[in-house]
Amino acid sequence: MAPPANVPPSTGGRPDEVLRRLDLVISRRLDGLLHGEYLGLVPGHGSELGETRRYQPGDDVRRIDWNVTARLQEPYVRETIADRELETWVLADLSPSLDFGTAFCEKRDLAVSAAAAVGFLTARTGNRTGAVLVDPDGATTVPARGGKDHLMALLHRLVSAPRAERGKTDLAAGLGRMAATTRRRGLAVVVSDFLGSDDWERPLARLATRHETLCVEVVDPRELELPAVGVLALVDPRTGDLHEVQSSNPRLRERYAAAAAAQRARIADTIGRAGADHLQLRTDRDWLLDLVRFVAARRERVRGLSRPVVT
Repeated sequence: MAPPANVPPSTGGRPDEVLRRLDLVISRRLDGLLHGEYLGLVPGHGSELGETRRYQPGDDVRRIDWNVTARLQEPYVRETIADRELETWVLADLSPSLDFGTAFCEKRDLAVSAAAAVGFLTARTGNRTGAVLVDPDGATTVPARGGKDHLMALLHRLVSAPRAERGKTDLAAGLGRMAATTRRRGLAVVVSDFLGSDDWERPLARLATRHETLCVEVVDPRELELPAVGVLALVDPRTGDLHEVQSSNPRLRERYAAAAAAQRARIADTIGRAGADHLQLRTDRDWLLDLVRFVAARRERVRGLSRPVVT
């Protein structure tokens, strides 16, 4: 398989070199594609109140103006004006399960690239960026500030974060920390593989009721299906347990693929029920192309179509 045109830089390299490459790739390749309108990656509808109009299928029910609806006896939604100052918060899941990759990069490389893309694309015209970094030891908050120097320092902290050999992260606690920290309506981006416990739906839903929320799911193809390569020695990064698997068994591979498909469908359903947008990035695909496709679909949704899910 030929590598895609845009491979995320390895986070195992020097942090300053990783950030320089990300800056060049994102600025050169995405600027012309995503900045034709201010409503590019995020602010959705903004927070300044505008005019009302009749409800149309596909509109966000949270924007219904109940006073106007009661007076006119039919549903109306309140348009809003996009803010010119956006506060963006990124929750970066630094679970050991991200230190895995069998295609063109590790999942951690992809997660860092996604966080950098969000930062570079939104840290403009006085916009502020903050982060909640979640690892097996707990959650760390980086306060939201403006300016490229702050963004580069935040990303440097993310790139140079130590890798835990084992343990699991508490994504639900991280989402709760973000919801408590973000006072002003803005953009919340959650970057994770969403593996492990399933107790994060409720805190994600609470976050999505106040903020435009995007969940970036990072996936490796070997998490979806096993190759027939004989006996595999697999290590659970969360517990350190070693398992030997006979991958040449077709029935085992079928059961694995079915269980993996069900798991990913459950993750997608949970994100959808919470009211967040969903972008899946894979280590064997061009992540920039997937990001551009997502933004194009999201622009259509802002114009009145349904929520985009790029897989």
